[in-house]
Amino acid sequence: MIKGIHHISMKCGTEAEFTKAKDFYIGLLGLKICREWPEGIMIDTGNGFIEIFTNGEGTHALGAIRHVALLTDDVDEITEKVKAAGYEVFIEPNDKTIASNPPYHLRMAFCFGPVGEQIEFYMPQS
Repeated sequence: MIKGIHHISMKCGTEAEFTKAKDFYIGLLGLKICREWPEGIMIDTGNGFIEIFTNGEGTHALGAIRHVALLTDDVDEITEKVKAAGYEVFIEPNDKTIASNPPYHLRMAFCFGPVGEQIEFYMPQS
């Protein structure tokens, strides 16, 4: 039986990329280290983990999985923090309504992360 998503995983091609990824997720976003080992790290997002390996051989490509959405209580604040740190925000904070039944209201923004990953900052609205 599936109980949820445990983690997402990414690989860094260089030590500099790995350091940049750690600085982004831990230093900038304020997530906490769960565990470390010689070739990787696991970071706690509050309801799952981001696993980052140091042993990637690097082609950065956008595949079938389009982005990682991180739940936040303030899309605008985290987006400004990311922009101030020099990361590209390619969709500014905005409100959306998914035309589902019932309609689903949210606020979101997107940026590129330290190893080219797309990150959505996501906040449901009532």
